Amino acid sequence: MKKIDEKTIRERLYHPELPDPDLVIRTSGEYRISNFLLWEMAYSELIFTGVLWPDFRREDLYEAIAEYQLRERRFGGVDK
Repeated sequence: MKKIDEKTIRERLYHPELPDPDLVIRTSGEYRISNFLLWEMAYSELIFTGVLWPDFRREDLYEAIAEYQLRERRFGGVDK
């Protein structure tokens, strides 16, 4: 029986060659991720916006990136 480890799981993801996302933007005022990239987004920063996807513009993206830049990334660690 083959050992199942992180490498085994990662090889079977939708796009295993792509890096995990640093930022995930959830539009439409929803506060759920709907099983989207669950493994890959374990250490992603999440931003929720009420803007509907068809109306999401460059300015909304810039706003999300500006918010992301203010965050302290700990990758699962805790403050000491």
